[in-house]
Amino acid sequence: MTTTRKPAQSTFDGFTDEERSAMKEHAKELKAASARRGSRADKAAEEEAAVVAKIAEMRDSDRVMAERIHAVVKASAPGLAPKLWYGMPAYARDGKVVCFFQSAEKFKARYATLGFSDHAHLDEGSMWPTSFALPQLTAADEALIGTLVKKAAY
Repeated sequence: MTTTRKPAQSTFDGFTDEERSAMKEHAKELKAASARRGSRADKAAEEEAAVVAKIAEMRDSDRVMAERIHAVVKASAPGLAPKLWYGMPAYARDGKVVCFFQSAEKFKARYATLGFSDHAHLDEGSMWPTSFALPQLTAADEALIGTLVKKAAY
């Protein structure tokens, strides 16, 4: 007896508007990075200005957290370079993103997120966190972020 199978139905409905927007922003970032001329210092200053401008566009609650995280990252790991990554403030080592801030508004989430990429040196045992929900940001949170960023960066 032979049975015929129906092709598996995909549950993938495509990318959300927010995801498509993030991909378009990333394409613009790559295009802008390749078009930049000048010294490394000039390029770094332009990247940081773009991050600061993106943070300034955020709604108040996300903007305040992003400004504080920006300051903590710069103080804790001055070797990380600010840059935009899929339209989000991010911090890179040798051009590879180590950590990033995702506003709640970005993907219509109920909280902002601080994430770490696989280039972050946070490995600990067989499992470790790679992102953190940020419904608010306390002084204790800032201290923990500083510690994590310092470890991730080196």
